[in-house]
Amino acid sequence: MKDLINSRKKFHGLVFLYSLAAIVIMLLLVTLGTAHIPIVDILKIVGKKIPFINQVIDDSSISNAYRTIVLNLRFPRVIMAFIVGAGLSSSGLIFQGAFRNPMADPYVLGISSGAAFGATIVMILGLNFTLLNFNAISIGAFIGAAMTTFFVFSVASFQKSKNMTMLLLTGIAISFFLSSFISLLMTLNRDMIENIFFWTMGSVSTASWDKVSSIIIGTAIGIAIFMYYSTELNIILTGESNAKALGVNVNRVRKILLYTASFVSALAVSVSGIIGFVGLIIPHAVRLVIGSDNRKLLPLTVITGGVFLAISDGIARSIASPMEIPLGVITAFIGTPYFVFLLLRKKLR
Repeated sequence: MKDLINSRKKFHGLVFLYSLAAIVIMLLLVTLGTAHIPIVDILKIVGKKIPFINQVIDDSSISNAYRTIVLNLRFPRVIMAFIVGAGLSSSGLIFQGAFRNPMADPYVLGISSGAAFGATIVMILGLNFTLLNFNAISIGAFIGAAMTTFFVFSVASFQKSKNMTMLLLTGIAISFFLSSFISLLMTLNRDMIENIFFWTMGSVSTASWDKVSSIIIGTAIGIAIFMYYSTELNIILTGESNAKALGVNVNRVRKILLYTASFVSALAVSVSGIIGFVGLIIPHAVRLVIGSDNRKLLPLTVITGGVFLAISDGIARSIASPMEIPLGVITAFIGTPYFVFLLLRKKLR
């Protein structure tokens, strides 16, 4: 019992250190951009918004332009990147566990292709409206992702005995079909190619506090559901027959986790576009450090995924400033070598 308590204390300490490091890194990322703003000025600007602390901070030397850049542009962007990364990485962890497939990620059910298809339709139709702080493209992307997920689950349900295999195969098939359809639409609408291509490569450049407030609640609820069922997921990973013998309703838990992971992924993709490899590489990277217990793996995956995407976005907007590189390009450059490493590592075992 004492060893268990000590183990929990060590893990809680590790989570605290991870969280503290994440905060420091995100503050440093706010300094990146066309206009270099010293970290001291950023701390003053942020501190001025905190009750009691603001009374002892003198920010009179900081220009209003700097305040606007930090509070209205860079901070929401860094936080948006963190939320999207946390959502994609935690969903990837759930997909890998539910499918018992180490190569599964949030796009295995065709979620990315569905989102891209929905966004492409909106762009081509020229729709322009806002609902619940989401613009038309984000709404179209979310609807496309949600409908694709619903279709994939509906097709897979026809063969319940092979539900997981059917889900994977149906998702792959739908993904290829929608990707081909998007290519056809781009060919027929050449004037929209640049907009569609940039969206499909991923970006959080349109981040705002309104968008942050719109996705943070849904993502937080999804991660809370993942945590709630993390023990059941651990048991399922030991084998379905063993899980059923221990009283776990395997089909019910899997459906809840897969639907929730699909929702969290769709929410992330709707505001960021297609960002690959985050849901694939982050769970594996954290698993190498902390082990395979999902109760410990999930919170560290959330933090690591968020920080990873925030850093990737920092690189994307500063490496060729003032030009911005699509976020998906940066994650692919990092993710592809790691993906190959995973394949080779598995081959050598």
